[in-house]
This record gives sequence, C-alpha cells and structure tokens, in this order.
Amino acid sequence: MKKLFLSISAVLLMFTTLFAQQPNKLTSNEIFEKVQKLNFLGTALYIAAHPDDENTRLIAYLANEVKARTGYLSLTRGDGGQNLIGPEIRELLGVIRTQELLAARSVDGGEQLFTRANDFGYSKHPDETLEIWNKKEVLSDVVWAIRTFKPDVIINRFNHRTPGTTHGHHTSSAMLSVEAFDLVNDEKQFADQLKFTETWQPKRLFFNTSSWFYRNRDEFKEASKNFTQFDVGVYYPLKGLSNNELASMASSQHLCQGFGRLTTRGTQTEYVEFLKGEAPKDKNDIFSGINTTWNRVKNGGEVGDILYDVEENFDFTNPAKHIPKLLEAYSLINKLEDEHWKKIKTTQIKEIIEACLGLYLEASAVSSTAVPNSKIDVNFEVINRSDVAVELTSITANNTASKIFKGVSLSKNVKQNFKESISLKGANFSDPYWLRKEASLGMYSVHDRTLIGKPETPREITIDFNLVINYVPITITKNVIRRYSKRDKGEIYEPFEIVPSVTTKLKDKVIIFSDSIAKQVEVEVRAGANFVTGNVQLEVPKDWSVSPKEITFNIAQKNDKQVVVFMVIPPKNQSEGNLKVIAKSKGETFTKELIEINYNHIPKQTVLKNSEAKIVRLNIEKKGNNIGYIKGAGDAVPESLQQIGYNVIEINPSEINDKNLQQFDAIVLGIRAYNVVSELKFKQKHLLEYVKNGGNMIVQYNTNRGVDVQAPYQLKLSRDRVTDEFAEVTVLDPNNSLLNFPNKITENDFKGWVQERGLYFPIAWSDQYTPILSMKDKGETPKLGSLLIAKYGKGNYIYTGLSFFRELPAGVSGAYKLFANMLSVGKE
Repeated sequence: MKKLFLSISAVLLMFTTLFAQQPNKLTSNEIFEKVQKLNFLGTALYIAAHPDDENTRLIAYLANEVKARTGYLSLTRGDGGQNLIGPEIRELLGVIRTQELLAARSVDGGEQLFTRANDFGYSKHPDETLEIWNKKEVLSDVVWAIRTFKPDVIINRFNHRTPGTTHGHHTSSAMLSVEAFDLVNDEKQFADQLKFTETWQPKRLFFNTSSWFYRNRDEFKEASKNFTQFDVGVYYPLKGLSNNELASMASSQHLCQGFGRLTTRGTQTEYVEFLKGEAPKDKNDIFSGINTTWNRVKNGGEVGDILYDVEENFDFTNPAKHIPKLLEAYSLINKLEDEHWKKIKTTQIKEIIEACLGLYLEASAVSSTAVPNSKIDVNFEVINRSDVAVELTSITANNTASKIFKGVSLSKNVKQNFKESISLKGANFSDPYWLRKEASLGMYSVHDRTLIGKPETPREITIDFNLVINYVPITITKNVIRRYSKRDKGEIYEPFEIVPSVTTKLKDKVIIFSDSIAKQVEVEVRAGANFVTGNVQLEVPKDWSVSPKEITFNIAQKNDKQVVVFMVIPPKNQSEGNLKVIAKSKGETFTKELIEINYNHIPKQTVLKNSEAKIVRLNIEKKGNNIGYIKGAGDAVPESLQQIGYNVIEINPSEINDKNLQQFDAIVLGIRAYNVVSELKFKQKHLLEYVKNGGNMIVQYNTNRGVDVQAPYQLKLSRDRVTDEFAEVTVLDPNNSLLNFPNKITENDFKGWVQERGLYFPIAWSDQYTPILSMKDKGETPKLGSLLIAKYGKGNYIYTGLSFFRELPAGVSGAYKLFANMLSVGKE
C-alpha cells in the first residue's frame, strides 16, 4: 500500500518570494508527481500577448491534474506597461516581467516561451498592432514556437474573431495562433527554420472562452452547451493545495503589476471552444483521441512497462529503492529514435534519479561576477544521501574539455568539498540576449534562431557532474551560481554573471539645459575586475562641447567605482541629441552601463545598456521652486522636474497635515497614487484645504477600477485613452494660462511624444472644470479629458491623464514646458 506524506514544500509555495533563487529540492511527494508527469506524453500550449494574460488556473490544471507538458507562449515581455514596485520601465520592466512569468511557471508547473514582439503600449486594433510588430516576423516566431514545443493542443486566451473589442495585442495573439496552426506543417512556410527543427501539426486548437466574451450570462449559458468544460478547482492531496490555490499563488508572482491576491478554493469551471483540427472524441477531455502513453513513441512500450510499475508501487519512505528500474528506463530512453521525446524524457528522468538519490550537486563561485577570459574560483559540494553506489568520475565545464576533478566514490551522506579554478576564456556577457541589439518600436532584434523564444539567456558557464550510478553513466548539468549568507538575511543564492571589466553610468538619462550655462556631468566608472585603468570621454552632438576631452581612471579593487566630472556646454539655441560615454582600457572600448535589478521574488538580474543620455537645450521658464511630490506606482517625474531647477521634496502620506503643506508652491501626485496609496483617502481633506487656501495641486492619471480620486468636484474616470503618440492635438481654450504662462504652448510642443498621448481620461466632470485639450485616435470621437483645471477656493486643481511619466524621462521638450506651466498656475 502506498503511504502518502503531505509535502511541506507544497505548503511553503506561498513563500516563493523569499526563496526565488534557491535550487529545487524535491520531497517524496514531488518526486512521485514527477514520475506521474514522466508517464504522460502529451503537450499543451497556451497562447496570449502579455505577462498576466495567461490563465494560471488552466495552466496549473493541465500541468498538475492532467500531467501534460504545458507551455505559455507570451508574445511580448510586457515592456510597455507600468511598474508598481520600482522605477524600471520599458525594456527593464520587460526583464522583470520575464522573471515574474518564470516565477509563476515554477509555481503552476508550466514552461515559458516568447516571441520577439516588443510591447509598444496599448493598441486599439490588431491592424495597428501587426503593422508595428512586423506581422511576418511575429508569425514566424509563433510557428517556430509550435514547431519546437510540438503541442498536441493549442489554447488561445483571446478571441480571434472580434478585432477592435479589446487590446489589439490580445486579438493579434489569437489571430496569429489561428494562422500559424495552418502553416506549421507546411515545409514551404518559413523553410529556414527547418535547419534547426521540423514541421509539426497540432491535433486541435481551442479558445479559452468565458462569459466575459458574451453580452450576458444567458447568451453564454446557451453557447457553453457546445464547449468543452472541466472543473479546475480540484484538490491535490499530495500538495495540500487545490488547483485554484496553486493558480492564485502563480498569478501573485506578477507583483510589478499589482497581482498579489488571496488564494481561492472550491469548484470552478473552465470552458474551451473547439476551433480547428480534429475534434476531441470525449467533449470534456482536450486530449481525447491522442495517444499520451509511452506507446506513442517507437519502442516506448518497454519504457512504459518499467515506469508504470514504478508509479504504481512508488515507495514514499525510500524513493532510492526505485533507482535500478529508473536507470533501466533511462538507458532505454537514450536509445529512442524519437529525438523530441528522447530529449524531454531524458531531462525529466535525470531529475527524478537525482532526487531519489538525495544528490546535492553545487558549483558556487566565490564572486557573483567575473569578466571574460579571466579565471574564477569555484567551490564544489557533492553528496549522495542514499545507499546506492555512486561514483563521481569527473567534473567538466561546458567551455573547456579539461577535467576539473578526478573520480571519487560517494559514500552515503559523506560530503565532498573542494575548490577549483575555472577558465572563462571566450565567455560572453550574461545580459538578456534580446537587448543586445537596438530594437525597433515593435520588434526586438535577435538573429540567432536558436535563441528566439527562450525566456532568458542560457548560462555562459555550466558544470557537468559525470557520474556512474550502479554501473550506468549519467551526466547531470548545473549552472554555476553564487551562494553566500548575510546575518540579516540568511542564505542567499544569486546567478553567476559575466560582465565587462569596465562599465560607466550617468546619473541622469535626460539632462535638460534651460539656458546656455554649462553643467557638470558626472560619470561613474565601475571596475569589473581588480587593477583596472584607462580613460573615459564624452561624445556630444556637433553643436555642443565638452571639457576636458578625456579623464583617466585607476581603480584597484573589483566592484569599486570612481567618479569623474566633465563640463558640458550647450549651444545658445534650442537643440537636442545624445551624449555617449566611451571608456577605453587595455586596448578595448567599453560603452555599456551595468544595471542590477534586485527584488526578493525574482533572481537578481544583470542588464547591459548603452551608457548614454539625452541632452536637451530648452528655452523654458518656470515659476515657483518647492514642489511636494506624493509617490504613486513609481515614476521618474521628480527627477525630471529637478532637471529644470525645481526643488522636489517627497511627501510621506502619513505625515500630511494642513501646516506642512504650506511650504510648497505646488503639490504633485504620482501616477496611480489613489490606486496604490490607501492612506490618501484619509489625507485628502488636507490636500483640498491646501488648494482652497491658494495652493496648486496636480493629480496624474489613475486607473478607473474602483477608485475615487476625491476631487473637489465631480469627476468620473474611464478607460478612454489616445494611444497614437502622433495624434493631432486641438487646443480648446487658447487663452487659458496653462497654455500661455510662463511658456507659450503650441502644436509643436506635442511633437516627439513617445508611446501614447495619455490614458484613463475622465469621461464626465462638473461645470467647474475647464477642458484644455482635445485629441483622438483614428476613427474615434474626440477625447476632451486629457487635461482639466478647476478653480477651488483661492487655488487650482488640475487633473491630467497625459502620459508625463513617459514623456519627461524621454526628454520631450513640449512635455517639460507644459508641466512647468501646470506648476506655475496662479503665479502670474
């Protein structure tokens, strides 16, 4: 009789944010579940557009209840959204969201894939989306994903038949999936891919529908009679969790989007509508009629006879008991002719063998970074915690054929520790591969076909532990990591990264010159190794100048920094361009900034970006000096305002009172402040009193989901937005001071805007407000709520949905002038 022991680690899944970087250590329950998954030869691929689009309930159900190999193809990395946990936006936000997706998959049991599509922001129609994305290239990537992942079943998150009713990216993801379904088995389509893979034909295509896609519940109820449906609220005794709890925890990994949520339990029905292919024989089983047993592959029956027996008689108290049978199956799997299933099942069974033995194999570098062509000391730890005979014959690094270690027998529970030096000759940098070349608005540039679709850059340095287990040779590969401890945090795991020996950093990514006076520009030089010397210089546009031409640096210790200062002299007239930092050391040229992203819920990330800034000579006037800023979801507006000479002071919401607000010439609320700062509802009376007494208050956009901005007069938010950054802007009130003091605002000031005009505009407001601007996307009615101003008492209240949080960090001159005018209201 099987003895089941509840998995403590399953209960602790809720603490994944604390242990995101630790290696996976399987309990007996988890090993058994891996065996179950080993014995299922079926694959499902879920397709949508962004991180958070995926239905974690369905992915978790397929991966844990059905035991299918389940993937999520997100066409983008979510680069165009907002960040609730920090200042990173655009490509850096995409790096965070990539890792959050991987964290979600580590919880729900799925795998993660991507295309090269760049999330350029909200799109109202797939026609616009597919034009900006380059439809042919993204379709190619979807075909590539299907040909390499080889799903039996594809499930779309969105409806391909309703363009214009939701985000254009959403509909596009479904349209491309439907089109790809008919192309993947045609060798004439994207034939260049066939050097690396082969054609494939999924059995069937579904749409993951729900009542949300119908006008009312009655209409959906009638339609659902023909849909495949199943209860995804099943309970997993081995985990001590229900599927919906698992799904909630997976979804909660999307913290930068504010997706932290309560877990749920109980029956819940999911529906999928059959679209194409071979209809399932059993309407309520999406794999019905598909052979998902070991008999699916030639000579697989032999493997199945062994592994089904292991599953049926699994020993939870002594999983090492199954090693002989597992090794027998491993040897047979290695002889399979089907390379696809051979690769997948070899990886799976090696993980099971390693866990049954209680093997712990680690290669921990003495530092978390090193530079190419250097050497790094690595601490090795090897231990076999079973009675099975295991010999470590050698250890090799993937970038060298030389053996690191000679053979030793691994006696039960006797730890082997040793240190060796590894050469990093020829190693490349560890930065995200999709950011290595300049991207277009809609596409990342990746020319290495074998990298396209991978969630992250493969590790540069891996270690092969070459073992003999009961006379069967087997190699287990591990990434080099960095493991250490801190007294206030405990044990810490970090990825081991290859970085340049010299990186540089500019404090500001946009430098505004409001007059022709020279400014000091500081450059921070960072050493990636010991004893780094060289010189650094600035490259500026031809009508600018810089002094001195170059400055030497000399840094003795790795990770130490030296700050050098240049004087940058702007032209007399308005001008803008790029300032680039160029460092030279030992005959090499270095042009990158090293950016580290470090949050508890994802592994530490190292990103290399061009070390440069936008420089703008701008004729701008301003009134007032002291600005109070209440942070919302995170933006760089305060730093941008400091660029034009304002003294910006961050206000702690808990300390707001009538007296301490009087020191400010204006108060600005950051984006989504009312969405994320709950204390504001208690402090709004003080803010409105400040306005009433003559203050100037600017509120930037909030989403309309259950939030009350508590404006002085009635104001109703909506989802209205203008996504075309080139959309014509019409002035409604040309004499308003917002457009005339202290800077004259014209149509030219709306040129050069990025990503969008604005979002979540108010749709209704009381007569006390004056709308200033009108704008619209193609084919829509004019939107009048982008910028509203109202007199309240002696002061002024301004609400704006214009995307200043994107425009100011991008150095858009007109946005700076308009914001300066908003801050200057009432000071004529």
